[in-house]
Amino acid sequence: MRAAARSVVAAAALGLALGGCAALTGSTAPGEPGAGPTAPIARDSLAARHRQQAEALERDGQLRRAAEEWKIVLAITPGDARARESLRALQAKIDRTVAARIDEGRKALARGVEPEARRKFLAALALDPNNRAAFDALQNRTREVEFVTHTVRSGDTLAALAQRYYGDRSRSEVIWETNQLPPNPRLAPGTILKIPAIPGVPFVHPEARRPPPAVAAIPTPDVPRPGPAPAPSPAPGAPAPKEEYTPEVNPLLAEARDALERSDYADAIGTADKYLAGKPGDREGLTLKKQALYGQAKSQMDAQQYPESVQSLTQLTRLQPDYEDAPALLKQARTRVVEQHYTQGVRFYREEKLKEAIAEWRVVLEMEPGHANARRNIDQAERLLRGLEQRMKK
Repeated sequence: MRAAARSVVAAAALGLALGGCAALTGSTAPGEPGAGPTAPIARDSLAARHRQQAEALERDGQLRRAAEEWKIVLAITPGDARARESLRALQAKIDRTVAARIDEGRKALARGVEPEARRKFLAALALDPNNRAAFDALQNRTREVEFVTHTVRSGDTLAALAQRYYGDRSRSEVIWETNQLPPNPRLAPGTILKIPAIPGVPFVHPEARRPPPAVAAIPTPDVPRPGPAPAPSPAPGAPAPKEEYTPEVNPLLAEARDALERSDYADAIGTADKYLAGKPGDREGLTLKKQALYGQAKSQMDAQQYPESVQSLTQLTRLQPDYEDAPALLKQARTRVVEQHYTQGVRFYREEKLKEAIAEWRVVLEMEPGHANARRNIDQAERLLRGLEQRMKK
């Protein structure tokens, strides 16, 4: 009896295995027309998802990631002429964009605007990491840059210093490069940093503004060398000059910012939560938490940790449903999780682990109730289980 039962499962599993996972085969699977109560899991269906992702990424300007998606499409369906042509056209577009960024960087160098040139060369390397021209241009800069010094205090971050001296947080990269800091550095109090002068961008902080040079008198036998001029006395009744006020930085906020800058997203989120526990709804704390959740979700997706990215993006969209491209990323991550559970169910089915297969496909239905193949596969597996139980009783 047991041998007969196992032969039934083996035969059913073989029918599923021959077409089982859409990513592995192009024949049949549970629910396919012409194969009893089975349905197609065509490899074209999997390729179509990557094709859609490639097109969406290209529209969003993420050309390198779009090229990777087209390569996946071609790996799944090598004969896809349309995908091959799309990849060729996209690669040509990337080459043109890289050449344009290098040209813009060289022109910025010629104008003496080195921070802009650096951004252009970095943009070229982001699209083509092996581009030697952009790499050499970044490495071989030799012109000295004027700078002022800043002694790091508790709570300082590169972004905060850029805001303090330039009035623009996005210029933190200039300070980072000038001081040859490691990626995502933690600024230790007492460290001396160089704050470079950016041509065309005046310092906004009073301590960085340099007074115009004084013209010294030429000493003669009758004219002694001038000494330091006495400080002007305030007029009677005039208010005393105000001392500069530097607001205190909450240590938890400073710690969360530092963690975010070094891409330690879990630490940044945990620290932001501690801060928000004492100040619920604080705008700065919420902004930091959203930035950390977004960075964590992107990092998890890059590492193909799709279930974890779904959790991060779900938290983020609860805080702000329209944050950046979080809704689209959440949809993409959920699709990948569904694919993983569906494929694992097929593997269990082929291994005659029917209960485990059913459990995986039920997860698919929880996330995507309209998934017809998962529903049909569950019905088929449950019928097999019932048949096995009846045979075991005989």
